[in-house]
Amino acid sequence: MDDSGAWVSETGSFSNLFRTRQSVRAFLPDPVPRDILSSVLQDAQFAPSNCNTQPWLVHIVSKGSRDAVSGAMLAADARGELTPDFSFRKEDVHGVYGERLRAQGAAYYHALGVPREALRERKAASLRNLCFFDAPHAAFLFMPEFGDNVRVAADIGMYGQTLLLSLAAHGLGGVPQTLLGMYAGTIRDVLGIDPAFKLLFGISFGYPDWSAAANKYRIDRVAIEESVVFHD
Repeated sequence: MDDSGAWVSETGSFSNLFRTRQSVRAFLPDPVPRDILSSVLQDAQFAPSNCNTQPWLVHIVSKGSRDAVSGAMLAADARGELTPDFSFRKEDVHGVYGERLRAQGAAYYHALGVPREALRERKAASLRNLCFFDAPHAAFLFMPEFGDNVRVAADIGMYGQTLLLSLAAHGLGGVPQTLLGMYAGTIRDVLGIDPAFKLLFGISFGYPDWSAAANKYRIDRVAIEESVVFHD
């Protein structure tokens, strides 16, 4: 904002940041310095929320806590023990939305060089979610329950997007992971979190490994005409 109170346009830089941000699924081992992490979190704190409730409770794991959570999730997965707070089944995603979901999965596994019929390799690739794709940090986005939770979940989504954009602006990368939410009970147990707080999703983050195949593919976005209706 300039001295007159008018917003100074930085559309070009913002548009570039927004359009070049991507979900990063391979990371360097270097930890993010605490001052940079604090700056990212300060940015995220300015995310909008319904009536300014700011309902997010964010738990960040690094080093030993990161390894403890990862190990517990892998053990729970081996037992077939899922403890989600909110449901999600790919089979429920219908129509064109399901087509987009399947196209993303196909593009990802193609980039990894894993064919559709290689079930063991696909399972191993999926389990990398539970190792945070080797990211040095992960953030778990918890929320209190209000009514049917839809409005709260929307606030958490806006917080997550703000966090992801700030990561990109700081030269970092992140990936939102619904799958981490399937182990909500396990994560709460390891970190000692009140069961009143529900886990929507997690974000693994750190410095991207741009040499990795997982970071070399991009998914196109549909034309706005498919998503937006103008009423004059």
